[in-house]
Amino acid sequence: MTQPQTLYAAFELHIDAALDALETAGTIPATLRKGVTVEPPRDPSHGDISTNAAMVLSKSAGMNPRALAEALVAELVKIPGVKTAEIAGPGFINLRLTDQIWLAELAAIGVLGGNYGRAPVSRNSTVNVEYVSANPTGPMHMGHCRGAVVGDALASLLEWAGHDVIREYYVNDAGGQVDVLARSAHLRYREALGETVEIPEGLYPGEYLIPVGQALAAEFSDRFVAAPEADWLAAFRTRAVAAMMVAIKSDLALLGIHHSLFSSEAELQAAGKPERAEAWLRAHDLVYDGQLEAPKGKTLDDWEPVELPLFRSTRFGDDQDRPIKKSDGSWTYFGADLAYHFQKAETADALVDIWGADHAGTVKRIKAAVAAMTAGSGPDGEQSKPFEVKLVQMVQLMKGGAPFKMSKRSGNFVTLADVVEMVGKDVVRFSMLTRKPEAQMDFDFDRVVEASKDNPVFYVQYAHARIRRNLRKAADEGLTPSAADIALLGAEEIELIKVAAQFPRLVDAAAAAREPHRIAFYLYDLASAFHSFYNLGNDQPEKRFIVAQNPTLTAARLYLASQIGQLVKNGLAILGVAAVEEM
Repeated sequence: MTQPQTLYAAFELHIDAALDALETAGTIPATLRKGVTVEPPRDPSHGDISTNAAMVLSKSAGMNPRALAEALVAELVKIPGVKTAEIAGPGFINLRLTDQIWLAELAAIGVLGGNYGRAPVSRNSTVNVEYVSANPTGPMHMGHCRGAVVGDALASLLEWAGHDVIREYYVNDAGGQVDVLARSAHLRYREALGETVEIPEGLYPGEYLIPVGQALAAEFSDRFVAAPEADWLAAFRTRAVAAMMVAIKSDLALLGIHHSLFSSEAELQAAGKPERAEAWLRAHDLVYDGQLEAPKGKTLDDWEPVELPLFRSTRFGDDQDRPIKKSDGSWTYFGADLAYHFQKAETADALVDIWGADHAGTVKRIKAAVAAMTAGSGPDGEQSKPFEVKLVQMVQLMKGGAPFKMSKRSGNFVTLADVVEMVGKDVVRFSMLTRKPEAQMDFDFDRVVEASKDNPVFYVQYAHARIRRNLRKAADEGLTPSAADIALLGAEEIELIKVAAQFPRLVDAAAAAREPHRIAFYLYDLASAFHSFYNLGNDQPEKRFIVAQNPTLTAARLYLASQIGQLVKNGLAILGVAAVEEM
């Protein structure tokens, strides 16, 4: 069975067909149709659909924008369901549609159900989304939470938009921090064997390492109690990292997050990937041996020039070339990261990294490196691997409008598990998407569970619960939803359908922009439109979804409610949030 086209996708084809007709008639030459948009006008009073086709194609068509718009309008008015086609300003075209068009879209929602808004075909494109990638030195804390949710929701959004997605976690298990972890675990190991220990400054003090120490004691007995560090460091590091990754995966599962790929920095280095990346970059004159300039504000006594392998990041907009190795021959964080992205680019068509805002200073150089490594590999010699870094600001914990200090059983941070236990997975996930990730966020424990319109989590969930409650009530009275008489729906219902019809377009736009928070914003708008219509029935009984004396109108409104509920459920599914049946 062929799936029905959604409204905006259909009108994109209508506008293409109109341009084809003008080309066939010789009115315009064949044009490259880039940048054409089909969307609602910013001012609803201007119509239902707006397109900039005449504006963006006029130059290539060799016509004045308004003249091209007039030619397009003559074709667009022939489309069934178009009431009027009007030109605004220098050449924008606004279309007004008949109610039948909107009712047909309501029926399409009913047919597609859980697939409404999902791309009907694969884009044959793989996107690698790397997110969380917290150092494996302890449990997940609230500093990781927002990036974890943004990355996971983005991965789901991209899948809805037709992409194959690799959900990747980069395990930073080759740096000095994992040696610190191993030393901290060694203290807990000695403690498990009966020794009284004090955790010195610089080691990890959290109680989460107690069971790690106990496991090490069970495995090794007292073999390494007094042994030199060189004898036990590697073994303790491997086991402690493995234990931390089990804990991290468990914490992420509390949020419904499951990565499809875990890549180890240690394994990447052991496999010689940084050396191969360096060789490739040298062969392409992108790495050379040179000296860095003296740091600004330092005297010459504080600094000695050292020859290092430098990546030519200034070619790509960075303010200076960057070293990929330290003076001791070990890889810089940038050098190892460069090799890691080189590896990722081999298996994906596009890359997205979700980073904390504290890494903003390294964005330019890693983007420069990826641009260099993927330039010229496309069919036209252009950059073939789009790469974006999304920065996520920290979350401040609040309660009752004031900063909130929780007990920190795991050391000096609040764990993600503690917060999920307090308010629930769905509240945490939706809340993390109620603001743009680059904006500061307060997470107020009181507000996120408040039953009010000011709490987006509640307001959206309540829309679905309210719909389900009314459908259950109707069923108890022997009433069922039906599309047979949706022509009975009036102007207010049509306005609600217009909001619903935006969903597929917004999924595409949000995926293209890598911005899953747009779905949360849309769901709030949809819930608001639904609640506004529902509340009309408080003072006007004839506006209620269940009108006892008019079963056919009731069936049509119940059908409308059912499809709005489906859309809320679809949107929440993208965000990884359950649609509740009652509240």
